[in-house]
Amino acid sequence: MTVLPERPRSHARGEALTLVLRELRDAIADGRLEPGARIYQEEVAALYGTSRLPVREALRRLETEGLVVVLPNAGARVARLDAAELDEVYWLRERLEPEAIARSAERLTADELAALRRNVEEISRIGGSDPARWLTVDAGFHRLAISAAGLPRVQGIVDALWNVAGRYRSAYAASLDDAARELADAEHRLLLDALELRRGEDAAAILRVHIRRTRLGLAERADLFST
Repeated sequence: MTVLPERPRSHARGEALTLVLRELRDAIADGRLEPGARIYQEEVAALYGTSRLPVREALRRLETEGLVVVLPNAGARVARLDAAELDEVYWLRERLEPEAIARSAERLTADELAALRRNVEEISRIGGSDPARWLTVDAGFHRLAISAAGLPRVQGIVDALWNVAGRYRSAYAASLDDAARELADAEHRLLLDALELRRGEDAAAILRVHIRRTRLGLAERADLFST
């Protein structure tokens, strides 16, 4: 398993756990660790110069997020893509994120709105040239857009949903054509306009359609779930 980048080694347990958890989660989300891929605790521990204990803890946490399957005497593997999971994750996103963005619209600072505009402009510049970067900036836009809602529990749930959704988005993003990306760009700009005008309900309606369109587009790609 050579897809994980080597990082400065950390021997403090808490630091090692944070590092390993982040690296594994990111590698699963962006597709470097593919569905069904085996994760070897010894290799991960050696890569980051730590014991197997924080690796085991990271795998347990990823299992609770639905990203990893840990079987007795069989080790850990990346969970396979599942159409029912996809539908549930996006069903929840359609209901939680619009409510959060409606509240957030009234509270976003000028600096946060400026950051959102930079995100939208970067997403448009990237286009199809770098799908991984496009996904990263897109996720940053959506998470920042609801960050001012003052709903920490909802934010935590949404973050968990995004962790699961990431690998579906990664599998889907590379296949998007120019027309699909242009439509996503237009929806991002409409969202930004509504946020800058402090029109929370408008932002909620736009976001609801945006998430639903992505869900339906993913659901049409049955080949994504053949792994």
